[in-house]
Amino acid sequence: MPTYNIWTIGCQMNKAESERIAAGLEERGYKASKSVNDADLIVLNSCVVRQSAEDKVVNKLHDIRHLKKEKPELLLALTGCMVDSDIKPLKKKFPFIDYLFKAGEYPPWLEKTEEITLPLKPTPSVYISISQGCDNFCAYCIVPYRRGRERSRPMEEIICEAEELARRGAKEIVLLGQNVDSYGHDLPGKPDLADLLKELNGVEGLKRLRFLTNHPKDMSDKLISAIAVLDKVCEHINLPIQAGSDEILKAMNRGYTAAQYLKLVEKIRKKILHNAITTDIIVGFPGETEKHFKETLDLLSKVKFDTVHVAAYSVREGTKAARELEDDVPLKEKKARLNRVEALQEKVQSAINSRLMDKAVEILVEGKNKGKWYGRTRTDKLVFFQSDKNHLGQAVHVKIDKTSAWSLQGIIK
Repeated sequence: MPTYNIWTIGCQMNKAESERIAAGLEERGYKASKSVNDADLIVLNSCVVRQSAEDKVVNKLHDIRHLKKEKPELLLALTGCMVDSDIKPLKKKFPFIDYLFKAGEYPPWLEKTEEITLPLKPTPSVYISISQGCDNFCAYCIVPYRRGRERSRPMEEIICEAEELARRGAKEIVLLGQNVDSYGHDLPGKPDLADLLKELNGVEGLKRLRFLTNHPKDMSDKLISAIAVLDKVCEHINLPIQAGSDEILKAMNRGYTAAQYLKLVEKIRKKILHNAITTDIIVGFPGETEKHFKETLDLLSKVKFDTVHVAAYSVREGTKAARELEDDVPLKEKKARLNRVEALQEKVQSAINSRLMDKAVEILVEGKNKGKWYGRTRTDKLVFFQSDKNHLGQAVHVKIDKTSAWSLQGIIK
């Protein structure tokens, strides 16, 4: 029986697509191997959103090149956002790669695979891609150039997939899209994400629904209301701000001001009880001065996000920022600003999580790590607890007895 190994880096969309590739391979007689050393076929699912991610992919490719020298019959495939429409430069740089296919597409040996959409063994929490591509063209982002323009999947198709995943044991579904809250604008009748959530809320067996990633300019009042009233939709909203300076937001082509963003946060917190809002920040974008950065810190201090994902700007060839703007913030300063955001956010998260001390929270148990069960609250807080029983896939209540900025621990009730 031939074996395969899939190495994945990057966003949840990549993880979802790797699951589908694995399902297709197993339906064709392949068996998963635990190591690339034992595989007959290796698939690398790549990310180039940041330089650090691209560097990891390149290093992995060089590692596997040595494997191919020892085992010439080994097949190597590369997918994900490293693969552009023009594969000639990649083929020239890495001639030992056997197959190259774009993100969201199937490899050549799975070309006629419309029926292969589901992971074979769903875990308690699974991903469903509801759209591909992005029309926003943020100045720093390579995604529209690699995944193309926005394309929504038919709502009926998504509902059918969700029902089947629930039948197979999935308890939570996470809806994915590069810009998930613009879902449906290109479909007949223009159904939106709120409509989809309402339909999925009725799927038997499902306990929770999540979705990401949102764009602030596209989060509608209708969607906010849907989150507030639909019992299975979690109150966790990822809402990337990227910067707190209007000047930098304009240069990024984000389509909103800091004041508009703050108004949206206020609306969400007023409408949705027990909410958690997380965000993304880029530091060191071209032209960002200390004054601009201070505006970002001030916004973070004002909003007090539950989680902040921060990254230093890195040039992505092909983007508007790479073509038109000078990468003028020194790397040392980028790292210093990143550290300042992390230090501020650690204090904020510690304070937010400390409020859960001695309180009981419901978590969906996803697995076990170092002898402890773990799962997440509806607001995406990571919780650990000990038990000799099997709680996988169960919704349990845990009384919190230890808090930190990054996770919670407690005793199952």
